[in-house]
Amino acid sequence: MHSPPVLVKLKPMSKQTTKSQKGFEESLWETANKLRGTVESSEYKHIVLSLIFLKFVSDKFEARKQALIQDGQAQYIDMVEFYAMQNVFYLPETARWDYIIQQSKQADIAIKIDTALSIIETKNPSLKGALPDNYFSRMGLDSSKLAALLDTLNNIDTTTDKENDVVGRVYEYFLGKFAAQEGKGGGEFYTPKCIVNLIADMIEPYKGKIYDPCCGSGGMFVQSIKFVDSHEGNQKDISIYGQEYTAATYKLAKMNLAIRGISGNLGDVAADSFFKDQHPDLKADFIMANPPFNQKEWRASDELTDDPRWAGYDVPPTGNANYAWILHMVSKLSVNGIAGFVLANGSMSTNTTGEGAIRQKMIENDLVDCMIALPGQLFYTTQIPVCLWFLTKNKTGQTFGDASRNTRNRQGETLFIDARNMGTMTDRVHKELTTDDIAAIAQTYHAWRGEPKDGVYEDTAGLCKSATLEDIKANDYVLTPGRYVGAAEIADDGVLFETKMAELTATLFKQMDEAKVLDEAIRHNLAKLGMGSVDG
Repeated sequence: MHSPPVLVKLKPMSKQTTKSQKGFEESLWETANKLRGTVESSEYKHIVLSLIFLKFVSDKFEARKQALIQDGQAQYIDMVEFYAMQNVFYLPETARWDYIIQQSKQADIAIKIDTALSIIETKNPSLKGALPDNYFSRMGLDSSKLAALLDTLNNIDTTTDKENDVVGRVYEYFLGKFAAQEGKGGGEFYTPKCIVNLIADMIEPYKGKIYDPCCGSGGMFVQSIKFVDSHEGNQKDISIYGQEYTAATYKLAKMNLAIRGISGNLGDVAADSFFKDQHPDLKADFIMANPPFNQKEWRASDELTDDPRWAGYDVPPTGNANYAWILHMVSKLSVNGIAGFVLANGSMSTNTTGEGAIRQKMIENDLVDCMIALPGQLFYTTQIPVCLWFLTKNKTGQTFGDASRNTRNRQGETLFIDARNMGTMTDRVHKELTTDDIAAIAQTYHAWRGEPKDGVYEDTAGLCKSATLEDIKANDYVLTPGRYVGAAEIADDGVLFETKMAELTATLFKQMDEAKVLDEAIRHNLAKLGMGSVDG
């Protein structure tokens, strides 16, 4: 027997909008973008982001160097160990930002930048494979534009930032802007910040191992660390594991983590998680992911048919990798782990070539904790609506070792949230979830789980529904929230039905009369043009 649903009254959801982080990041972007010239955005991002990285590690190096001098330890300023102990990369003179700026007007500045990046990678093993290889020399960017770009980025001041993340903010802002410019291709390495924030607020990655099998530029990891910091946790309690298929994006992820001083295991090389799993024995406490939507031909028909990751389920079809990603993540979950990931809406209802059977088995195994339908236009890659899946292997409420995470027993239950009407347009084609939207969704989930700080949960028509396995079975194992939450109640305006019907009928007759007049006017004008008679 599982405990009955807890009924609680939630706070009303606010539609208050929030302004995106702007300010000097935006000004910096506008200036840097003007210097792009004929360089494609997909290429230019590696130029800009590599320079931001170089500026950051140089600033950290100089700050540590000055601290050693002020502490009377000047004799150690060229010893790598005294930088490594503070998670700072040691930089030889020709790899420092000041040196690059001094040489910025020289014709061979591109070569000097490539040399600096190569030196940094060679001297710091944790950056192996992270930095571009002779990229600036090969790109052939006009030296005057490159010098102007260096001057622009030189204006980033990291010394007054209390969060010590000013360059990280710039990096994140630029990633988003490049993704917007590149459209479909750009979004493959960048998940909108509001979605990453929502997943983090839902699964609350305080302590344990975090895994992302398709980590893109590492945004999920960055937000996990921010979540820990904002809740006064300890970064040392978090271990990061990830993998990325595309070599250029793998480098972005390693730089993104390095900029924040975050250590993580992203595998030795860029690699396919299906065919070269670099964390075969990992059991993660938290999984956060945004797999490629509806990935086709991800394997040949005779490949991976006996893979242990599909044990107990049908083999995922070759024409769509959605359920391969799902089962891969299920196989990586620890006994108390929780996974939150983004998929296309079709994943909630498809019955194509065994996908329905896999979904049914997952539901019968009681893995599905929560399903959220999100609004469209959140992604740069596509305007189609997407959904969030939250899976767990333990709904008993006991986490065996971390009492602070204990919840009520919710075996045999799944929460459905319909958030399709949330979000605010940020421009003509893109929407984002506001801070209030994210808080309201996360609060609904945590209240349903039985966490007292989030109040008492109750089903709300049009918004959320706690469904049983029998409810889901009755809906043919479809996980679309709209099937369960129903329609929101319409407020009664106090007008009698008979009165309202009479008013509507009168309005209809009036509009019909007006339509006749308009039809006559149209016929008359057409007749004048010789397109027919007035009589029709």
